[in-house]
Amino acid sequence: MDNTPSSDGTTGSPDRPVAVVTGASAGIGEATARRLADAGFHVVIGARRQDRLARLAQEIGGTALPLDVTDRDSVDAFVAAIPSARVLVNNAGGARGLASIVDADEDDWRWMWETNVLGTMRVTKALLPLLIASGDGHVVTVTSIAAIEAYDKGSGYTSAKHAESALHRTLRGEHLGDPVRFTEVLPGMVETEFSLVRFDGDAERAAGVYAGLTPLTADDVADTISFAVTRPAHVNIDSIVIKPRAQHSAMRAHRQE
Repeated sequence: MDNTPSSDGTTGSPDRPVAVVTGASAGIGEATARRLADAGFHVVIGARRQDRLARLAQEIGGTALPLDVTDRDSVDAFVAAIPSARVLVNNAGGARGLASIVDADEDDWRWMWETNVLGTMRVTKALLPLLIASGDGHVVTVTSIAAIEAYDKGSGYTSAKHAESALHRTLRGEHLGDPVRFTEVLPGMVETEFSLVRFDGDAERAAGVYAGLTPLTADDVADTISFAVTRPAHVNIDSIVIKPRAQHSAMRAHRQE
C-alpha cells in the first residue's frame, strides 16, 4: 500500500522511507530535513512556524505539519497524520535565560523542561509503534554537551538536557531486542537561533557567544545525524559528541583576539 505522505499531505512513493524531524523550521532541524531528503527519505517536518515549514517542505518535497511539542493535543494530531515512519529526529528544544539558581525564573525553567524533556517524551512515545513496525526504526535525540556538563548560570538548561539524555538512554535498554536503534547527538557551540532565543532576541549578546572562534554550523550537525541513520541496520551509534575544534568544554574555548 502506498502510504508515504507528500508535501501536500497526500500519499507519495512507497519506496521512500519516512523520516520525522521536530523543530524543523530553522537551524539543526531544517538542515537535518535537507540532509535526510538528500539521503532518500521522505521527510515529515514539524514546528510552530508554519510559513517557514511550508517553504522548506516545498524545496525538499516533504510534508509540513504543525507541531507544538509542549501541547499533547498538538502532538497527537501531528502523529495521527503520519501513517508510517522509520526515523524520528527529536530536535525541538532550546534554552531560555542564563541565571544563577538564586535568580532562577520558574517560567524559563518550566518552558525548558516542557520543551526538551516532556516534548521529547510525548513525540517519542507516540511514534515508537510506527518506528518499530517499520522493521528498522531509529530514534535520534539532539541533546547538547549540556547533557554531560554543568556550568554556572546554566542549571535550568543543563538539568533539562541531563533529563532528556537519561530519557533517551533508558529507551535503549527498554527496547533492546526490538528493531529500533537509538542515537544521541550532543553538539557544542552551533551558530543557530539558539543563543538569540536564550537571550530573548538580544542579537549582540547572542553574537558574542561565537566571537573569536569558528563554531559548528547547523549542517555540520545534520551531516552527523544523516551518517548515523544511514548505517547498516545492525549498527547502533549510541552517542556522538560534536564540538568546534576550538571548544574544549561548555566553559572553555580558544578565542582569537
